[in-house]
Amino acid sequence: MKTRFNTFDIICGVTELQKLVGMRVNQIYDIDNKTYLIRLQQSETKCVLLLESGTRFHTTSFEWPKNVAPSGFTMKLRKHLKNKRLEKLEQFGIDRIVGFQFGTGEAAYHVILELYDRGNIILADHELTILNILRPHTEGEEVRFAVREKYPTNRAKECGGKITEEALREILNNAKPGDNLRRVLTPVLDCGPAVIEHILHKNDLANSCIAGDSKAEDDAADNQPKKNRKQRKKDGEGSNSQPFNLETDLPRLIAALKEADEIIQNARTNPSKGYIIQKKEAKPIQEDGTEEFFFHNIEYHPALLAQHKDQPYKEFETFMAAVDEFYSTLEGQKIDMKAMHQEREALKKLSNVKKDHAKRLEELSKVQEGDKQKAELITRNQQLVDNAILAMRSAIANQMSWTDIHELVKAAQANADPVAKTIKQLKLEINHVTLFLQDPYRGYEEDEADENEDDEFLPSMLVDIDLGLSAFANARKYYDQKRNAAKKEQRTIDASEKALKSAEKKTQQTLKEVRTISTISKARKVYWFEKFYWFISSENYLVIGGRDGQQNELIVKRYMRPTDIYVHAEIQGASSVIIRNPTGNEVPPKTLLEAGTMAISYSVAWDAKVVTNAYWVKSEQVSKTAPTGEYLTTGSFMIRGKKNFLPPCHLIMGLSLLFKLEDGSIERHRGERRVRTFDEEAAIYKLNQLEIENEKLESVQEEEDIALDNDSDNPETGEKSEKGKSNATSDSESDSDTEAQFPDTHIKIEHDTGKVTVKTDQKLESLTSPQEEKKEPFEISKKEEQDTEEAPYIVSSLPPRRKQQSAAKKKKQEQERKAADQRQQQQQRLQDDERKASQVKRGQRGKMKKIKSKYRDQDEEERQMRMEILKSAGPNKAKQATDKQIEDETQTKKYPNKSQEARRQQQEEAEDLDDTPANADVEMLDSLTGQPVDEDELLFAIPIVAPYQALQNYKYKVKLTPGTGKRGKASKMALLMFSKDRACTQREKDLLKGVKEEALARNIPGKVKLSAPQLQKFRK
Repeated sequence: MKTRFNTFDIICGVTELQKLVGMRVNQIYDIDNKTYLIRLQQSETKCVLLLESGTRFHTTSFEWPKNVAPSGFTMKLRKHLKNKRLEKLEQFGIDRIVGFQFGTGEAAYHVILELYDRGNIILADHELTILNILRPHTEGEEVRFAVREKYPTNRAKECGGKITEEALREILNNAKPGDNLRRVLTPVLDCGPAVIEHILHKNDLANSCIAGDSKAEDDAADNQPKKNRKQRKKDGEGSNSQPFNLETDLPRLIAALKEADEIIQNARTNPSKGYIIQKKEAKPIQEDGTEEFFFHNIEYHPALLAQHKDQPYKEFETFMAAVDEFYSTLEGQKIDMKAMHQEREALKKLSNVKKDHAKRLEELSKVQEGDKQKAELITRNQQLVDNAILAMRSAIANQMSWTDIHELVKAAQANADPVAKTIKQLKLEINHVTLFLQDPYRGYEEDEADENEDDEFLPSMLVDIDLGLSAFANARKYYDQKRNAAKKEQRTIDASEKALKSAEKKTQQTLKEVRTISTISKARKVYWFEKFYWFISSENYLVIGGRDGQQNELIVKRYMRPTDIYVHAEIQGASSVIIRNPTGNEVPPKTLLEAGTMAISYSVAWDAKVVTNAYWVKSEQVSKTAPTGEYLTTGSFMIRGKKNFLPPCHLIMGLSLLFKLEDGSIERHRGERRVRTFDEEAAIYKLNQLEIENEKLESVQEEEDIALDNDSDNPETGEKSEKGKSNATSDSESDSDTEAQFPDTHIKIEHDTGKVTVKTDQKLESLTSPQEEKKEPFEISKKEEQDTEEAPYIVSSLPPRRKQQSAAKKKKQEQERKAADQRQQQQQRLQDDERKASQVKRGQRGKMKKIKSKYRDQDEEERQMRMEILKSAGPNKAKQATDKQIEDETQTKKYPNKSQEARRQQQEEAEDLDDTPANADVEMLDSLTGQPVDEDELLFAIPIVAPYQALQNYKYKVKLTPGTGKRGKASKMALLMFSKDRACTQREKDLLKGVKEEALARNIPGKVKLSAPQLQKFRK
């Protein structure tokens, strides 16, 4: 497989990328320590340039996974290249070195990409002094690649020009006999080995070798290192190689070199098309006997070369598009190859099992046939066998030693004794003797033999005879062995049928799993938000949170939009949580509470098991500008303005699964997560209660059996005493009991007033006094916090009938708030005057005091009128400045997006803003469901960790609370429960197998306690 650019690829790439000259650097990212992305932009045109040290450079249209925290090398590139224009893109000589110049004059910076050996990326200034280098090293004693050293441009290989006929003759004469012509020409030509092979194929010189006498060729072969068959075939040194005739073949070679020069010149002036060369491989044969093929990408080229014309290929409009496709599909190709190899291994195991069983049956058949023939030979040579047994018994009865018996047998054989001649080996230690028996009827003519099958000629063979038995007894022993072997063969056949069926079933299951997981892995799209903590609220809002300070910084600077909501826990070190609000409408209270639960859970409050408050603010209230004299660390932000506190949230999270829907199934689930009315919430609540009761009834028998078996509390094995209950039911029962005490209780929280109203049996009672209505939103008293913790709540938007009343209240409260702001501004102005008065000169203090006492009853409006009448220039300027300041403050409050700080941050961080369309989130979220049905076509499954109230309607869910269990063990248990669920379809089981365990556990807050119905059964 081709792994890096060659000379021809670099020439074509540089020619095609001249279209990037004039574009500005918008941002730089790193994929890994060798691969970097440079985002370029010019007016409405955007482009991403990918550079990989030692391998490639090309534009890309694929979404590559970027590192969350940029490396030091990336930060250095950003510092010097950001907002610089790409002025020049060139190849150094004809070497595999590409230079990118950003900026002009003394402000120019160069990025030098080396594509040979281990590769390198160098950042240099306008004098080519190295500012930063990816791989510092030295070449020899003089050339040193390090910071503050000058990059040696003279080391690049320069174009050697056209080769004359005399120079070509000299090169061929100096070549070693037997060398392939392509190997001889590669060092002296500038077009690269691929083009050389192309022109040799076109001119029928691909297999040509340098001619010479046989002795010289043998000497050259002895002096060169040995090659394997594959390398010799690649170099054209196989049996098909032909000697190159200097007189007859030289004109064709010169014409081929001219063609190569034309190819290079054309590549330098015109952009080339792209081609991906593929290899056709047969997949394992399917169950129905059909044969499928797999096309594996092996090479990419800017032209369809002659050596690849008979291979399958894919054509692209540009060479950069072909390279981008080749490298972007490498992972998918690897998944396909891995699946194919696993299928072959499974089929090979099945084949080995079949061969093993066939071999065993064949051996048993041979044993039966051998025992039968031995018994027949003994029967046909009865007298001979009895005589041999008698002779051996007599010798042993005479108490002869074993040595003497051997000598006696040899003497008898020398005297041509017929009985002694049949004895081949004495096994006196086991009381056996080996006889060589022949069929006595073999010598008769065929017309004198009986036609019976028993009288068929038997082969001669060695037969072991037991000296303790007669000839007939020995024959019977062999017949018994034959019958036992036959019975064993039958048992083996019966067992092998079951074993083969089991092996075939297991193999088919393995093949199905491999193909399913392969399909899921290829279809699985890793969404951008999965690198953060995330969940989808019960009202279809995407909520994301940072895992650390770097991600907190990232989601605020890049992903937070002006309409989004920022949520944070009132505790140090908590995650910054963003509610994505693409519509710009008011975010419902239920989503705010769920986001608050997430913010508290992903903080130290989870391990400490402490319930605390969370608050929400608008995006313009979040700033990175610290007060004077203070410093904000990475991931910390300044909140300016009023914080809207949420009620205390319980530390209850849930683990579930979201399923990706095929486009045709999306409409069936549209609106599953939406803002619901009180009636809808009540109906859902009742349905949940019915489901809980049904689950309890189903598990009653199992719980009783467990309770009878276990008398003591054992947290390690999951056993409980009669007084206690299992972890599986304690949480759910306590929740359901609490909810049963308040069946018709609802809490309504108004955004602007902070008024909390409880609706019980169609009666509304206010929990806040008129004096408390002026508190910040969601701010409640300590007593109310305790009540809120105990009582269940369902938060929803205001009913339509109350919207008019709420609008009037909002208008009145807005007027009161404006009046309070004016009073606060006047008070602030008086304080400023006092402060200024304390700073005036010594002689003016008394004067200021008199003025203050004289005009103490004068309000601001009267003062303004008097100043207008007097037309005083000095105070008017101060007034104008004050009015401008007040107007700016008013405009900042009314139009926060137009504040100077917001504009400055917008200009500085324009390249980091999320530029996805506003409706992209909604469309993406609608294709994910937690309630799949049988008619749905599911593509893959995504694990989700969210506040438990957001997962109430999901098909698969378990409750997570702070505990002592490990995250990995809890995720495995949850996955087992989901797969063993009776409602789990076969497709869903297949998708569950494609879910990685680390993806399940990575979003769990910490040490955890798992709660779910029938959990004890799975633990058993």
